[in-house]
Amino acid sequence: DITALKELEERQSDFVANASHELGTPLTAIKGFAETLLDGALESPELSRKFVSIIHVESERMHRLVKDLLQLAKMNAAEYRSRIRVEPTSLQDTIEAVVRQLSGRAEEKSITLDIAFETANIVVEANLDWLNQIVTNLIDNAIKFTPNGGKVSVRCRIANNQAVIIVQDTGIGIPPHDLPFIFDRFYRVDRARARTAGGTGLGLAIVKFMVETLGGEINATSQMDIGTIFTVKLKQSGEI
Repeated sequence: DITALKELEERQSDFVANASHELGTPLTAIKGFAETLLDGALESPELSRKFVSIIHVESERMHRLVKDLLQLAKMNAAEYRSRIRVEPTSLQDTIEAVVRQLSGRAEEKSITLDIAFETANIVVEANLDWLNQIVTNLIDNAIKFTPNGGKVSVRCRIANNQAVIIVQDTGIGIPPHDLPFIFDRFYRVDRARARTAGGTGLGLAIVKFMVETLGGEINATSQMDIGTIFTVKLKQSGEI
């Protein structure tokens, strides 16, 4: 029975095709605008600044994509995973640090960023860098896709001997037919909107990989024009 092998080959082929397409889009834009500048647009200061700005934006997008691709490649390597240090980590300290880091973005959009620890002094079995990235990605996404004046709330508690992190927003929501696929690599609900927001289509895939590698689980529920809720469950630990 080679069904599993065939499925793996198909997934690898799809991944390479998607990665090539995602890298090709900014590269095409960079090449096109650079050629336009060399063909004479450099003589116009206004056009030059506009085209160089576009080239900069596209190069930043490509940089983010390459960084995420490299991270996925590392996480798929057994040697890298074996070196990941998992230890008792304060959930409250991590979340508060992330919220401080992202509060400026929330303020720019007049978004209320609220955190509540329904259980005090929650400690989880996690890698600090991974936990930071998980929380950062979820809160940052919530801010990105919540309209001005909205609200993003983060709640934490203990339930069934697990630490539960809930990130809820009053954003645009995710269509029901897209919801089952949001953790797939390169999947984006609205590709144009995601590119404008700076998404690579890999963030949630990386988050899911990290959560599951730490022995946890993640899921999402959403309603259009009402908001989205991401729930992460991680292993509770003893005291630090």
